This record gives sequence, C-alpha cells and structure tokens, in this order.
Amino acid sequence: MKILLLEDEYSLRISIEEFLIDLDYDVHSFKNGEEAFNALFVTHFDLLLLDVNVPGMNGFDFLKAARKERIEVPTIFMTARTQIQDFKEGYDCGCCDYIRKPFDLTELQLRISQACKSFYFENTDVLDFGDSLVYDTKKHKLLHKGEEIILSKTENEILELLLRCQNQAVPITSFQDEIWGEYVDPANIRVQINNLRKKIPVDIIKNRRGIGYIIE
Repeated sequence: MKILLLEDEYSLRISIEEFLIDLDYDVHSFKNGEEAFNALFVTHFDLLLLDVNVPGMNGFDFLKAARKERIEVPTIFMTARTQIQDFKEGYDCGCCDYIRKPFDLTELQLRISQACKSFYFENTDVLDFGDSLVYDTKKHKLLHKGEEIILSKTENEILELLLRCQNQAVPITSFQDEIWGEYVDPANIRVQINNLRKKIPVDIIKNRRGIGYIIE
C-alpha cells in the first residue's frame, strides 16, 4: 500500500517513515505541502497522512484542493491543534481521522488499518458484487455461490489492489509498484490479470484501454 506522508518536522517524519516501511508500506514523504500536492498527479496513493502546519500549503488546504480534483483516498490529519474548530475543519475537509500529537506509532498503525478498512470496504467483512459473487475481506477469499474460487497469491494481490482503488482505473505501473515492487514486462502483468478475469464468473474487472483496469 502506498502512503503519502506530509510532515515538516524532520525527526518525526523520519520516525514515521521508518516505522511504516518496517510494516511493508511504501512511503513517499514530503515536508512541503505544494510539493506533496503535485505528487498526487504523478503517483496513486492509497492513504494520505497530513500534518496541518507545513510550508507551502497547509494540510487543510491540501485536502480541500485534492477533493476538488476528485482525489478520494482516506486521509488522517496529524496535528498538535486541539481546538474544536480545528477538528471541525479537518472533518469538513474530508478526513476520516484526526490524531493528536504527540502520539504513539502503534496508535498510528491501528488508525491507518481502521481508516483503510472503513474507507475501502465500508465497514463490511463481505463485498457483494451480485450474481452470488462475494469477497470476504477478513479471510481474503473470493466466493461464488458459496464456493471458494482458488486464486494464486499474485491474483489475490491484483484483486485487492483493484478493490482498494474501486472506481479508479489502475495503470500497469501501479501493479508493478504495488505487487512486484520492480519493473515487470507489462505483457506478463496483463497475462496475470487476464488469468484472474477468466477465473471470475462475473465480469467485474474492466479494461480501460490505454489507461488501466478497474472494478466499478
């Protein structure tokens, strides 16, 4: 999972980055709001961790601008601000959580996990695609008419990436970064995706030619 981290305090930024990398997150960290905002148009992120008081563009303005661009990803504000109007502004901007500094990194880990589950899976353990096709988000299993569809590890990772990015086309480069972590021949990735599509009796994965793949 790819995380954008915006934090201008060096020691805290490094601590958070190293902690999340150890948890196998792919972290892109920034200390300037404008630089971080520009990165949204280059890389698809699954989660935004935003400090509020940063140079260039503060966290609140950052998220407001992102939402105007229809960039909809779960967002957690990290800030020392404690006034109720600050909390209200944060949630009005569209954040899903607001964590006060100082905080324990384990608390941040738990909040990230809950934010992603709530945002991508809408607080449900089962995603229902219709025609008796469901995905169990706890057991990481795809079932049709109650019977499990056996997927390889790579096929399941492809499916979960598409589910996290539901209603957004996922380009081939994102599959490379998120699943393989290195360059892979795009033809090989397309073969893996087509193999997955053949296993699913309901046509839920669409090919947006020249853009990527999407589950709507």
